[in-house]
Amino acid sequence: MNKLANIPTFYDLDPYPELLEGVDIDLSIKNSLLFTSIDGKVYAILNQEKLLDGLNFYSKLDLNLPLAFLDKDSYERLYHRFLEIKTDKDLASTIESEEEEEYIDEEASLAEFLRTSSDILTSEESAPIIKLVNSLFYQAVKKHASDIHIETHEDRGVVRYRIDGVLVKHIELDKNIVGLVISRIKVISNLDISEKRVPQDGRTQVKIAGKSLDIRVSVLPTYHGERVVMRILMESADIPTLEELGFEEGMTEHFKMLLKHSHGMILVTGPTGSGKSTTLHSFLQIVASPEKNVITIEDPVEYKADNINQIQVNPKTGLTFASGLRSILRQDPDIVMVGEIRDKETAEIAIQAALTGHLMLSTLHTNNTTAAITRLIDMGIEEFLISSSLLGVLAQRLVRKLCPYCKEPSTIPKEIAEEFDLPKDAPIFKENGCKKCNFTGYIGRQAVGELFLMDDDVKAMLKKGLSDFEIREAMQRKGMRLISDKLKDLLLDGTTSLNEVIRIGLKD
Repeated sequence: MNKLANIPTFYDLDPYPELLEGVDIDLSIKNSLLFTSIDGKVYAILNQEKLLDGLNFYSKLDLNLPLAFLDKDSYERLYHRFLEIKTDKDLASTIESEEEEEYIDEEASLAEFLRTSSDILTSEESAPIIKLVNSLFYQAVKKHASDIHIETHEDRGVVRYRIDGVLVKHIELDKNIVGLVISRIKVISNLDISEKRVPQDGRTQVKIAGKSLDIRVSVLPTYHGERVVMRILMESADIPTLEELGFEEGMTEHFKMLLKHSHGMILVTGPTGSGKSTTLHSFLQIVASPEKNVITIEDPVEYKADNINQIQVNPKTGLTFASGLRSILRQDPDIVMVGEIRDKETAEIAIQAALTGHLMLSTLHTNNTTAAITRLIDMGIEEFLISSSLLGVLAQRLVRKLCPYCKEPSTIPKEIAEEFDLPKDAPIFKENGCKKCNFTGYIGRQAVGELFLMDDDVKAMLKKGLSDFEIREAMQRKGMRLISDKLKDLLLDGTTSLNEVIRIGLKD
């Protein structure tokens, strides 16, 4: 027992299995002796409740590994990951004994099952691949993931979830299993399971715990096999209010004032994944009312809203942003939202609509607010049309918030403080990672933005031909706060970390 007293215990870990040559995974699980790497060193992990079984099994193995204990939660995480690997191996052996024709029958039954089943969590269907695919959807919803990535590598497959804008590894799968999982997903998305050489796009719908989910599916052939990304699209009930997005109160009031205009254009800018579509839908929820005709054209329709009319872009049938926008303007709209202004034709129609009595909302891919003006000019829009139609531009980013349970005090390093004009040695917090935040160090995100309003001064500057950089500097002197200023505030008040503000763009 004295020797047991010297065995270390590790706490709050997110351990992954180490598979050792010559050690049977089934016997490891049965005897509660697991293996993982901690700080680069492989340990044999014992279970306090089944200590004798673990020690007996360890004594039969020709291993020279240190023993260790984990706290209950960490041990359970490791145990479940070992079970996932065992399940994969069991699936592989089951699948090898079946004929190819049977897969297609099962795939057809899965499509039927997901179309007709009221709830995939309460179904008695026992096919192992069906259970695995259902589990991926369920875990994604449980972890608030926005996307599911299924990747095929040379010797294995990996499933990752995008949570709070960052990819987090979920499980590894046997390569044979990945092929079957992708075939399942293709069938429920009405894609061709025999075609593995060209990209395919589709949609599917599943119900989890009584909640209906629309899922956009993209399949891409890669060197080692196909890769699938599934975007989980939201319901109108999931659209956050402007207050919930996290914008400052003063900025939220400015948004509401802009949305009271009967005509003109409001643009939201930022890189992919910065929350532009969510913000636009929050705007629409403010302006949508029974006496207004609100029509959107999107690619894809990311939020299904009951109180507005939504159109999905379909280039195969000739329904582009430009052609759809032309048709929308013949539908007597009050408010129009265009998912994105990508070309000159769409920009021209949107500007004309804004000038002729419609409130136009849209997005552009630019890094800051004033760059939106340059982008429109580059598309061939005249300066006088921009100054006549544009009401304001919001540039935004999404910043991950530090987990309040595990964040640690820190200070700003001298060289970083000098480079980013931050106070030297100022107290800040850094990410750590615990079970509450899924070992990421962060829980949730909030929007930060800069709002540029088109006033008489800006119109005069445009007329003089000033660059967006000069306009930006002039607006700063007038009191416009930039995204970088707000990122500094969030860093110094302990809301987020130094790594996060640098990742988002402290110099933009």
